[in-house]
Amino acid sequence: MTHIDPIVLDGHSLTLEAFRDVVLHARPVILHPDAIEEMNRSREMVESLLESGETVYGITTGFGKFSDTLIDASQVQTLQRNLIVSHACGVGDPLSEKVVRGMMLLRANALAKGHSGIRPIVVERLLTLLNQQIHPVVPKQGSLGASGDLAPLSHMALPLIGEGMVYFQGEKQSASTLLKKQNLSPLVLEAKEGLALINGTQLMASLLSLALLKAEVLLDTADIISALTVEALNGIPHAYHPLLHEARGQVGQITCATQLRRYLQGSERITQPGEKRVQDAYSLRCIPQVHGASRDSFTHVKQIVERELNAATDNPLLFAEEGEVISGGNFHGQPLALVADFLSIAMAELANISERRTERLVNPQLSGLPAFLTHQGGLHSGYMILQYTAASLVSENKTLCHPASVDSIPSSANQEDHVSMGAFGSRKLHQVLRNVTHVLAIESICASQALEFGTGLLGNGTQAAYDHIRTQIPALTDDRESGEDIAHAVAFIQSGKLRQVVFSQLKG
Repeated sequence: MTHIDPIVLDGHSLTLEAFRDVVLHARPVILHPDAIEEMNRSREMVESLLESGETVYGITTGFGKFSDTLIDASQVQTLQRNLIVSHACGVGDPLSEKVVRGMMLLRANALAKGHSGIRPIVVERLLTLLNQQIHPVVPKQGSLGASGDLAPLSHMALPLIGEGMVYFQGEKQSASTLLKKQNLSPLVLEAKEGLALINGTQLMASLLSLALLKAEVLLDTADIISALTVEALNGIPHAYHPLLHEARGQVGQITCATQLRRYLQGSERITQPGEKRVQDAYSLRCIPQVHGASRDSFTHVKQIVERELNAATDNPLLFAEEGEVISGGNFHGQPLALVADFLSIAMAELANISERRTERLVNPQLSGLPAFLTHQGGLHSGYMILQYTAASLVSENKTLCHPASVDSIPSSANQEDHVSMGAFGSRKLHQVLRNVTHVLAIESICASQALEFGTGLLGNGTQAAYDHIRTQIPALTDDRESGEDIAHAVAFIQSGKLRQVVFSQLKG
């Protein structure tokens, strides 16, 4: 068996790439010795506060509206257990195991910063479950995004105390039963530890991190597929001239135009201004401006999320070196809520413009190609209805992109009177991305079929893309179940295979 070096959590240096390796590829995780030392220091501070009898939120008091209720030191274990079980009130279908793995990893990393007053043994147990691929069952609904993702994180924490349900090797079972099988005893949480486990933004951050990994593939794939459409419609790549885009200076736009020129280099299917028309419609001419703006949005969202991967987000936070205990609101999900909405809008635009290109491909009045890309129109419908499907998904995204973050609803007897709704915004982002993937899949099918009606060499990158598509989806001669074609195209987009073969060709 090949040895895989573990990811070492220190609370400061977790990257999106490391997140991907752990969450998607089960790379093992351990705590850095410095993180253990920092956690011990903050834990000593908690013990000192307990001994002094000082009033400190969540340590010697109740929670939320009960923050003014003092708790006797003899009841702290009961208080922490009660917090977890009472807050585990999520509803709806379970989150995917990938999302839950992300929550576990990110919560452990946040606690590793050493500002939460939690014993290292609790974080180590969370990582044991993660490494053994024992995943808590976490319902997807119930978070307001402040005070963090309380309900989902409570479900995540239940197995640590021997409660709740888990998935293990494809089977759903009680945590208590599985812990016994694995020779793991339930933990008894001490002061502050229950609160430290559930007060944070890790559902939002996990969903957003996974969304970024998907979005990065879609951004590159959209450029590749749009280049196929440019060739199929004898487009004018002079609009992608570097001078034009450097004159504006938008980074994403420049990147997209550069990629389009690389994909189309050597093509005999493209035209010059005035050869067939003076300029193309916006859906071809403005690909760099539209795709590029989505790229820039992605870059901004990635910056915010990468900060959150290494953020201390519970309350209160302890600063042992300074001797400070600060009660504040780092659990508030507003930074993530806003960018979840932003990324939904940015990625939906890839589908908006893609559907317009698909319409140009199948509409003979716009393409000069056979109607709906079939040789025997009338007897055959060809790819007529693929544009319908794309249009329905684009329309659905318009509703899904209504921002969740502009909503707020008071909770905890109006103590928590402004919330982010970031969990919902992050969840619906994934549906937007699924819709975008299908719309791009449809364009790839129609563009490849449209190329069957022309002659001449394809570009260096587009030839590789066309060849790969044809290994999965043969040219359309007689009508067939188009849904199967879409499923094949979705698969090679989601896997990143289409992007990979094109990038490999250009490197070669």
